[in-house]
Amino acid sequence: MIDWAALDQFFKLRPPEPQDSRIVIVTIDEDTIRKVGTWPIPDAVLAKMLDKIRQQKPVAIGLDLYRDLPVQPGNEQLIQILKSTPNLIGVKKVVGDGLGPEVNPHPILSKRDQIAASDLLLDADGKVRRGLISLESKSGEEVVSLGTQLSLMYLEKKGIELKELDAEKRHYQLGKATFIPFEKNDGGYIRADDRGYQILLNFRGTQDNFQKYSIMQVVNGQVPPNWGRDRIVLIGATAASLHDDFFTPYSSSVSAFPERMPGVVIHANVISQILSAALDGRPMMRGSSQEIQWLWIILWSFVGAILGWTLRSQKFIYKNISYRETILSLIVAGSSLIFGSYLVFLQGWWIPVVPAMLGLGGSAIAIAIYTTSLERQDRYTLMALFKQQVTSQVADQIWTSRHNLLQKGSIIGREMTATVLFSDLEGFTSIATTISPTALMSWLNEYMQAMADIVLEYNGMVNKFIGDAVMALFGVPIERTRLAEIAVDAENAVGCALAMADKLRSLNQQWQLSGNPTVAIRIGIATGTVVTGMLGNAQRAEYTALGDTVNIASRLESYDKSLNCGLCRILISEETYQHIKDKFPTKFIGSSQLKGRDELTQIYQVLLS
Repeated sequence: MIDWAALDQFFKLRPPEPQDSRIVIVTIDEDTIRKVGTWPIPDAVLAKMLDKIRQQKPVAIGLDLYRDLPVQPGNEQLIQILKSTPNLIGVKKVVGDGLGPEVNPHPILSKRDQIAASDLLLDADGKVRRGLISLESKSGEEVVSLGTQLSLMYLEKKGIELKELDAEKRHYQLGKATFIPFEKNDGGYIRADDRGYQILLNFRGTQDNFQKYSIMQVVNGQVPPNWGRDRIVLIGATAASLHDDFFTPYSSSVSAFPERMPGVVIHANVISQILSAALDGRPMMRGSSQEIQWLWIILWSFVGAILGWTLRSQKFIYKNISYRETILSLIVAGSSLIFGSYLVFLQGWWIPVVPAMLGLGGSAIAIAIYTTSLERQDRYTLMALFKQQVTSQVADQIWTSRHNLLQKGSIIGREMTATVLFSDLEGFTSIATTISPTALMSWLNEYMQAMADIVLEYNGMVNKFIGDAVMALFGVPIERTRLAEIAVDAENAVGCALAMADKLRSLNQQWQLSGNPTVAIRIGIATGTVVTGMLGNAQRAEYTALGDTVNIASRLESYDKSLNCGLCRILISEETYQHIKDKFPTKFIGSSQLKGRDELTQIYQVLLS
């Protein structure tokens, strides 16, 4: 029913259409009943009205009134009029339903085969959205509807005849129009009753879309000259007290008293639809088939999935896209769906909105849930690796840049420029033999904690502890793309080394007072290309850096241990020197072929203040 409501809104939103000048409605309104003074209207009044109408020489007259019994006075007059008016079509109710039993036609019109069905189809919500071309009576007789019969009479005068397009007599050509019967699952219907030959109504509009005169205006001559000439004249009740009115797409669903459309106006809409399609090429209203509906749903589900993936997946979050923006994007997509369905509706096709909307939203939500679970897994992976190695600010930067770091939940191996720092305690082996293991572990942990805190303070990453040695990385895991960024990493590494020296001086003073051993450290720093990534197996892996730059930093730390510089010796490579030479005091040590390298390495020392 939600799709029916959407269709109703489309009819209300559609630009107003002009009156159909080929159709005139003669109404039985409240004023007519009041002036006549009785209901049903006597045969004499009907006879006088019909005589006035046929003087206009209309193409066809449709009497949408049940008249199976005489209503005196004037029955003989009415019989004579009926016998002498071959283009007059009366009605009968073919199918008994909740609105009343079957109703027979006037005997004279029945004998002359001037009868059509006045039956209307009501949906489950009580609204008329479908029209009948023909239906089958209990006796198996096919009865054409009033709107169809009057339309065929009009078109015959124009030289247009109904042509069969298939042997099953289901598809017809009528002028510019092709008629295809409604099927039970068309549009927003599910297993609807599709007996008879039904079509979806493409309403022209409400009563205002047709010229109307009351019976009393016609009888009293209060109508323009030639008002009915060469037209179809419909006669029917519009008085609310007669209850011959129905809910349609134009009836408000929120009003306490929604407007109802008289049955005669619905028949006028059917006639207008047939004539406009056959003569003017106005679109018929067709419901999309199940196959088209499934394609439509799949299309919008695909759009929703793309939106959900694009906005929430790791590959496309180059900006911080909030849930509000995600919802806004879905609203835009949903609006596009509704607007697209509306444009299709204007061309005479009804494609249900609700299933496609559910597909759009459902797939977007499903993909968002899926990508959110991926994000959780990725966050767990990253935080498990880095939470103890970097500051919370750097951890946030790593998470923001995860699309560059992760692939299928694992860190991508990549080449980048970084600065590597190695530090080692001088004489640790001899110290380890002089104190108890428990005291040694406590003393060493105090040292390691202090050094690690300094690395984090200078935006470095504590990569690993190797015995008494510390390996720290600056410039990973987020790739540096500008020279200025690489220089900052080198400055941070050297600043970190100097801060380590200051901290060690303070620790030595404390240890000396507490009777613990005092130490000196050697530090090697190198800047250059490294390969970063996961190293290990599925059960145990760590993020680390490999390459020549790592080897240089390690060799600088252990270079010529006889070169004693007191509390802390800091040696750096040529590449690091070029980035920090204007920031820190240094001196050139010389060129040396470090172990494992063929080329000479320029070695510089950072001087302590």
